[in-house]
Amino acid sequence: MRYAAITGLGMAVPERILTNADLERMVDTSDEWIVSRTGIRERRVVGPNDSTTSLSVAAGRQALEQAGLTADDIDLIIVATCTPDQFVVSEACLVQAELGGAAAAFDIGAACSGFVYALSVATSFIQQGMHNRVLVIGADTFTRFIDYTDRSTCILFGDGAGAVVLEPTDEPRGLLNTVLGANGTGNKHLYAPGWGAVVPESAELFPEYRPYLQMNGQEVFRFAVRVMGDAAAEAVERSGLTFADVDMLVPHQANARIIDAAARRLDLPREKVWVNVDRYGNTSAASVPIALAEAAAAGHLDEGDNVVLVAFGAGLTWAAGMVRWGVAGVRRLSPHRADAATNDLVVAVGEPVHG
Repeated sequence: MRYAAITGLGMAVPERILTNADLERMVDTSDEWIVSRTGIRERRVVGPNDSTTSLSVAAGRQALEQAGLTADDIDLIIVATCTPDQFVVSEACLVQAELGGAAAAFDIGAACSGFVYALSVATSFIQQGMHNRVLVIGADTFTRFIDYTDRSTCILFGDGAGAVVLEPTDEPRGLLNTVLGANGTGNKHLYAPGWGAVVPESAELFPEYRPYLQMNGQEVFRFAVRVMGDAAAEAVERSGLTFADVDMLVPHQANARIIDAAARRLDLPREKVWVNVDRYGNTSAASVPIALAEAAAAGHLDEGDNVVLVAFGAGLTWAAGMVRWGVAGVRRLSPHRADAATNDLVVAVGEPVHG
C-alpha cells in the first residue's frame, strides 16, 4: 500500500505585527479582555507588498528546500484558501507561476478546515498512484476583510501561509485517516457579505459593515468546542488507537479556550498540544500547517509519532486527521533531508520563529 509521507515543511507570515496594545488604540478593547477570552497577544498582518500568493510562494519554497526538491519535481499543487488574490484564476495557478514547474494546480475552499481537507485529497492522489509529489499549502489573508471598528472580529485574525510536501512511501507514514464534515445550514454564522453574486439575507442587517467579515461568535464558539473534540476523538478511534497513543495534538489556532476544550476531550496534557495562537491569532487555512511546521522545527515530533490534526471553519466545516510522523520508506530521501524536519525553521517572510 502507498502512503504519503510529509518530507518538507514551510511557513511564512508578514513582518508587520499588530499587538493588543495597538488594538487598544483602534477599538474599545484591552489586552486583558482579549487575552482572557482568546489567548491572543499579537497577530501578523499583511502590508502593501504582501498577498496570499506571496506568502504561499514563500512557504512553498521553504517546504521544497527542506524536502530537497524543486518545483520541477512537483506533480500537483493544492492551495487551501478562502481569500485568494483572484476569483477566476485559482490561487494554486498563481503559486505555480511564481514557483515554476508544470504541476497541475487547483484550490480547495473549506475556510479554516481547508488545509486538512487538502491534505486528505493530496494523500488520496498519492495512494492511488495518480501523483507522486504534491505540494499542499494553506494560506489566508483575512485581515483584508476585517472591520477594525468591530472588536468581535478584529482581535481574532492574522495572516500567513503554511506548506508541506508529500511523497510516496510503503511504510505507514503521513495521513492515515481523516474525518471530514460540514453543516451548510451554519453558513450564516460566519461569512463575508458583498463578495459574491448571492448576498446572505442576514447581510441586510449589517449594511454599514459590508463587505467585512461577519461572525455570530456565540454560535461559532459552541460549534467549535463540540466539533473539535468529537472529530479529533473520532480520528483517533478510526486509527485503532487510544488517547494514550497520541503524541501531539496540532489544532486550529482560533481561540485558546477552544483548544483547551479539545485537549480535555482527548485527555491530553498541555505539553502534548501545540499552541501558537498567542503570536499569530487565527490564520484560517494557514493555522494548522504553521503550527505543524513550528512543532517539527522545535524538535517536538519524532519518527513514528502519532499526531492529530483538527480544525473547524466557516461553512460550517470541520476536519480531523491522524498523521504518523516521519519519512520511513521514502527511498529517495537522503540523510540530509531525513534530518531536515528537526532543523530550525526560519519564517520565510520575517524573523526566526521558535516554538
